[in-house]
Amino acid sequence: MWSSAIDGRVLTFRLVGINNQNFVMQDDQTGSWWQQVSGEAILGPLKGRRLTLLAFDHLTFALWREESPRGRVLAPVDAVAAANRYARADWEQRMTNTPAPLAADRQLEPRTLVIGVEVRGVSRAYPLAGISAVGVVLDEIGGTAIAIVRAPDGRSTRVFDRTVDGRPLELIVKADASPFRLADAGTGSEWTFAGVAISGPLAGRQLARLPFLEEYWFDWKTYHPSTDVARRSF
Repeated sequence: MWSSAIDGRVLTFRLVGINNQNFVMQDDQTGSWWQQVSGEAILGPLKGRRLTLLAFDHLTFALWREESPRGRVLAPVDAVAAANRYARADWEQRMTNTPAPLAADRQLEPRTLVIGVEVRGVSRAYPLAGISAVGVVLDEIGGTAIAIVRAPDGRSTRVFDRTVDGRPLELIVKADASPFRLADAGTGSEWTFAGVAISGPLAGRQLARLPFLEEYWFDWKTYHPSTDVARRSF
């Protein structure tokens, strides 16, 4: 999710093509073309400019409804649907069966799903299967202590700066807790999947969210060429 404003001007975008199996969007105001995964303008008057990546939720609908019972759902636009401009329901399966670029880095299989995190110009890829197996992964990247948290539904993810009052928290998944809870080893405070402490000395505190991308390894590596891969045991 990118901010649509640049230099105080709000841009509107539409799909214009595909580049390296990653979609390209064009803004209506300047005609510049923007790469989805990097937020960089690759053609036109704004070439070289970058949109600002925003922290966002990657949630199942069930979890979103649980957290936001009064939330609103964006309805499809009939004219767009009639023109077949929405992705087909089998889009993910078709992409899985599409060959990856031949030059793809082979540290991981090209279509390995990863959580990609970049902090202060330092980027790292975390294989999704390992995160799902343990529920929370702690690391430090770009001088920031982070926590990648995967919900029990196996599809919802959030990434947090796990520093509170200058001290990084050592978070663990609380066994057999329902609903899902994290606990920090230092204070025993309990935290929700939303990063809010609900009990203990830190009750009421909120962890800061960090932007991330969940995508195929080959795509993350293409647009983050200096990335490394998390090698710690999950």
